[in-house]
Amino acid sequence: MSKYIMERMRTTVRLEDNLLLQAKEAAVRREMTLTAVLEEALREWLARQRKSQRRERVDLPISNAGGRVRPGVDLDDAADLLDRMEEDDPS
Repeated sequence: MSKYIMERMRTTVRLEDNLLLQAKEAAVRREMTLTAVLEEALREWLARQRKSQRRERVDLPISNAGGRVRPGVDLDDAADLLDRMEEDDPS
């Protein structure tokens, strides 16, 4: 990591009173500073966010159906396709 990232910055955050109290209690129980508890929690949350963005590749099935486009349907005309789908919608 670069030197800039390793430096600590002072900042102000607003937390719900109950959340701050729980964090302080966790810090006492774990013999850590409040800053260390908040840093650990933020690192864990960021790691979960990165994991949730990485998704496994999904192989979609390939159809062997020999269907064709209905006569008169232009696949390049989105408005016409939407009109046709709404006509076929039973709701």
